[in-house]
Amino acid sequence: MYRYDEFDREFVDQRIAQFSDQVRRRLAGDLNEEQFKPLRLMNGVYLQLHAYMLRVCVPYGTMNSAQLRMLAHVARKYDRGYGHFTTRQNIQFNWPKLSDIPAILEDLASVEMHAIQTSGNCIRNTTADHFAGAAADEIADPRPYAEIIRQWSSLHPEFTFLPRKFKFAITGAPHDRAAIQVHDIGMQVVRGEDGGIGFKVYVGGGQGRTPMIAKLVREFLPEEDLLAYSEAILRVYNRYGRRDNKYKARIKILVHETGIETLRADIEAEFEKIRHGVLQLPAEEVRRIEAYFQPPAFDPSANGARYEAKRAGDPAFAAWAERNVHPHKVAGHASVTISLKPIGGVPGDASADQMDAIADLAETFGFDELRVSHEQNLILPHVRLDDLDKIYAALVGLGLAEGNCGLITDIIACPGLDYCALANARSIPLAQEISNRFGSSARQREIGELKIKISGCINACGHHHVGHIGILGVEKKGEELYQLTLGGSADEHTSIGSIIGRGFDGEKIIDAVETVVETYLKLRANDNETFLAAYRRVGDEPFKEALYGTA
Repeated sequence: MYRYDEFDREFVDQRIAQFSDQVRRRLAGDLNEEQFKPLRLMNGVYLQLHAYMLRVCVPYGTMNSAQLRMLAHVARKYDRGYGHFTTRQNIQFNWPKLSDIPAILEDLASVEMHAIQTSGNCIRNTTADHFAGAAADEIADPRPYAEIIRQWSSLHPEFTFLPRKFKFAITGAPHDRAAIQVHDIGMQVVRGEDGGIGFKVYVGGGQGRTPMIAKLVREFLPEEDLLAYSEAILRVYNRYGRRDNKYKARIKILVHETGIETLRADIEAEFEKIRHGVLQLPAEEVRRIEAYFQPPAFDPSANGARYEAKRAGDPAFAAWAERNVHPHKVAGHASVTISLKPIGGVPGDASADQMDAIADLAETFGFDELRVSHEQNLILPHVRLDDLDKIYAALVGLGLAEGNCGLITDIIACPGLDYCALANARSIPLAQEISNRFGSSARQREIGELKIKISGCINACGHHHVGHIGILGVEKKGEELYQLTLGGSADEHTSIGSIIGRGFDGEKIIDAVETVVETYLKLRANDNETFLAAYRRVGDEPFKEALYGTA
């Protein structure tokens, strides 16, 4: 795991001192809210419906137990006892007092955490596969490259005030668990013909008001050109991206209006100008940063015998392990998803006590390492199979032992109208109602893999566009209305869901979801055909007929 160097420490300390003075001036009335807004956004502070919100960066979703304990401390001392993990692999605190935020930032800095560039029109936190460094199908750990991007992009003078926010995602495996094709820049680690590491580069993906799938702009980018090519893309975007209309300011609109061939030519021309300069990555520097991400000292004697015996003798444990335990590249070990989606719970929320206890599990059983997934769960990436029974028992006590990873109750949801000033409708109560409606373990497994994603407004923070079932809350004549989309996906076969028809009010949307599910169960070819596969086979018509009475 990366550790701060002297520059990082000085940089963060200076920023805290600067923002502390800005907060002091705001509280004293020397700055009004309009003047303060761009300053607070540069430090991860939003003004929501009821209070300020602080968004804390978790770079590429990786942290240690001391950092999670600090997040628990912040939740307990400065908030209302919980935090909300987000689809950007960050955490949000919804109720801090503005006067307390400088103290929060000082506490976070003591464990090498900050809130810089978690908001504003800049390069946001680079997200990565939550199984990075552990996944059995991985070509290379993408986190060293995410760290290089972090260092390059932090307060980059040319890209601090872009036309709109800008998001990177990177995966190190053929199976995309980082949703790279719905990002401004998405990168997949690949091997070249000579066996060297490089990247497939996608540009112009995104959700929100105009959802688009990214275009492949480079089939193979050599490792040494990672930053030069990224800088070339950002320069072209900064030059030509629209600033007259914020709804058309993302790079996806530039790609759409310009065309990928023309834009590729512009990017390649800019790349040729800068590729041999200071942005060229020396191999020794990449290897130096890779050393921070060396795998832990795994147990060579681990064989999983006790794990297999436990699975055979404990049906509840076996059901949990089937969904939440994932293959590891080292024999006798696994990665574990800790679901932050208990039945009827708020997706992504964790209490201070839960965070402390999970930190203990990471320290005791997980080589002191944790991940945040963009699906709003926590991960122990490296555990011995034979320790899983102890981890499971602890999770049962915490109320976090739901074995629902990838199932219908593993819902992504934004904060919605309960918190967000931009929202048109509530997301959290819908997620809770769906979770309760489909909470039976047997029913979840009968349905199989089905990803529901809910957004409370068109900004799509809940990723509804790429949900197998997506739900978008809108406002119509003062009432909350919910629009259904079907067939979205955020893996290597990314698709944007299709709007299925007119929306449903809050009292009918849960029944509509159930109608979609029951229709799928009736039409699937066999028990192993997933919802997404069945939808892609039969299309919209059976679902439209079931929902609206006519095809």
